[in-house]
Amino acid sequence: MRPPVILVENLSKSYILRHKKQGSYVALRDVLSDKVKSVFSGNKNNLNTSEEFLALNDVSFEVKQGERVGVIGRNGAGKSTLLKILSRIVTPTKGQVTIEGRVASLLEVGTGFHPELTGRENIFLNGAILGMNRSEIVRKFDEIVSFAEVDRFLDTPVKRYSSGMYVRLAFAVAAHLEPEILIVDEVLAVGDAQFQKKCLGKMEDVSKNQGRTVLFVSHNMAAIQNLCDSCIYLHQGRILKSGPTNEVIPEYLQSAASNATIRLDDRKDRTGNGSIHFTSVEVKDNQNKNVEALQCGKDGKLCIYFDNKREVLNNFHIAVGIDDPNGQRVTIFSNEATGQLFSDVRQHKGVVEIHLKKIPLRQGVYSFTLYSTVNGEIADWIQNAGTFSVEAGDFYLTGKLPPEGQGSFFVDHDFQLTQ
Repeated sequence: MRPPVILVENLSKSYILRHKKQGSYVALRDVLSDKVKSVFSGNKNNLNTSEEFLALNDVSFEVKQGERVGVIGRNGAGKSTLLKILSRIVTPTKGQVTIEGRVASLLEVGTGFHPELTGRENIFLNGAILGMNRSEIVRKFDEIVSFAEVDRFLDTPVKRYSSGMYVRLAFAVAAHLEPEILIVDEVLAVGDAQFQKKCLGKMEDVSKNQGRTVLFVSHNMAAIQNLCDSCIYLHQGRILKSGPTNEVIPEYLQSAASNATIRLDDRKDRTGNGSIHFTSVEVKDNQNKNVEALQCGKDGKLCIYFDNKREVLNNFHIAVGIDDPNGQRVTIFSNEATGQLFSDVRQHKGVVEIHLKKIPLRQGVYSFTLYSTVNGEIADWIQNAGTFSVEAGDFYLTGKLPPEGQGSFFVDHDFQLTQ
């Protein structure tokens, strides 16, 4: 029986969140007065309040050598905090972590790189951080450069690299310098699809053929399904379920689907400066009636309601990403891509209608993510904002349905025989 290389016991991590009292203006006399009062009252925090936030709450699990473990959960579930503790970047509040072997982590774009150094210099720097001597790094150097495909820019300071180039080089270093444990966060999503596939193949190779352990965080359920033997599902800092991947993912997806019944006003796991605030989404058919399911081959509509927190919105970009039941991105609707950015939006409450023509999606349940920017800054962003269903339909108007399992969507086409 293989011994555990990662043993996590009753792990908790808490942060203190501080909040200023309502009101943006505080006079100096009020500050001085509160300081004097605090001396006599013992209350040292008259102007501010604070609360404890448990990013991780009594988490325990073990990972054996050579296992490929996925870590899944919604934003704010504690995934990144867990990986930072395992990478010794953050110290836990309670509990214990025991790790056997050298750890290489790829957590954020640029982590472990010095922006002023060249790609070549950063390879040696990262190798030294991982405990490799110079001869070991030299032996792997050509493989790293070839995998990262950055040979033309090897002697360029990495501060001039794109985020994709950063990730390519960082992953190549982490995967090739022979760590016993490889920890990879969602950062691979920055790379292009071809490179993501290449990275997944490399992680599978180092695990299956070289006996290394892989921890992989992703919102892409297809990638988790293909790579990981087992899975840990985190929710609000706790482990809701762990076990074989094909048992854990359905429970996570079912939980994500339940968000469709929650008003978006109540969602706390959102990102953005608040210029707009998504409040709800309605799905309508081609008769403009609210429905729970759209029909393949028919027209439909997504109505996205929002509150405008500014007097005027300019360069208002809104996008809706559509994911299949495995969390794989199927398509995206974007008014920037269609050249229809909104400007001079003055109404306090508004709705954006997205008209879907001859819906090409197969029967199934799809989740969607809402994203918006105003003047180039993220205004509101909610992942897994809700779900909608698509029913089977006569897409080709022939009375025939194509066989199941032959792709995710339909493409209008015809055949012609020339002689």
